[in-house]
Amino acid sequence: KFANQNKRAVVRKDAPIKNKVGILIGGGSGHEPAFLGYVGKGLADGAAIGNVFASPSPEPIVEATKAINAGKGVVYMYGNYAGDIMNFDMAAEMCEMDNIQVKTVLVTDDIASAPLDKKQERRGVAGDFYVFKAAGAAADKGMELNDVVRLAEKANDMTISMGVALGPCSLPHTLEPSFILQDNEMEIGLGIHGEAGVRKGNLQTADEITTELMDKILNEIDGSKKVSVLVNGLGSTPLMELYIMYKKTHEILGKNNIEIQSSFVGEYVTSLEMNGASITLMKLDDELQSLLEHEALCSMFKVWKDNNMKWIGTSWKMNNDLSKTKKYIDILIKNNKILKKKTVNFL
Repeated sequence: KFANQNKRAVVRKDAPIKNKVGILIGGGSGHEPAFLGYVGKGLADGAAIGNVFASPSPEPIVEATKAINAGKGVVYMYGNYAGDIMNFDMAAEMCEMDNIQVKTVLVTDDIASAPLDKKQERRGVAGDFYVFKAAGAAADKGMELNDVVRLAEKANDMTISMGVALGPCSLPHTLEPSFILQDNEMEIGLGIHGEAGVRKGNLQTADEITTELMDKILNEIDGSKKVSVLVNGLGSTPLMELYIMYKKTHEILGKNNIEIQSSFVGEYVTSLEMNGASITLMKLDDELQSLLEHEALCSMFKVWKDNNMKWIGTSWKMNNDLSKTKKYIDILIKNNKILKKKTVNFL
């Protein structure tokens, strides 16, 4: 529903939720399914949306905050961009005047945008998904405001991403491409709004691109031996190509003795119709894994469980019993219950 009839402020239909910390996410349009697609149980309670690639103004942020506030405080989460910071900070000050406690967690997962010793300056890209999921689960479990913030910050610290662009998107307000690449060029490390990457070069194969991205990502893996993997399409990259990238990612992680606990392949944070992709790893411990597996229900993402299956968004596991999993999949196929973009993760 809209918060106070403001069509830039979308909140859960049942908001506010009694005895629950509110989770508010947001940013510019053009990144669908982020941010509206993550509003629902176990994820965000609300989202404030701006124009294409532009921060929402303080007004919808304030309206959404008031609509989801249940007296336990509200956590703002969004990518580390100057416009978002300015407007969300203004909204937080306005809400605090109404005795609503607000805390902020910035997503800073893009390793191409700043070195590790300046992590606080990095951009937020597809890692939004993991940070929002962890914080939403913590809040859904009834944790207090400071604990939700701690876990959101931990999720951000453990999430690293890097992307590649093969072609720009066109901006509707300028009718111009967001950046220029020659027909035989690609750009490594480009941001989701067309921000400059680390280098331009000749087109390479999917395996070569994935290897280059993973070489950079593995430099910050810090000895972690269990991860969740997200291969994210930026808007017009065929799903088949994303799976090719995932296959190479799986191979590289296996050679480094790193277990893939869960995997997600598809469009999670896009950039209009940009042609490109990104790879995100979330380094897992038991605490973060439990948050990732916590049940959630929103318009583009679901986590649910029954007596036999543990579903994790677009992937699942079944107690490591492959024969039972295959039998269950056969039943789903027979009843037309496997959708086009579902990924089966046999781990």
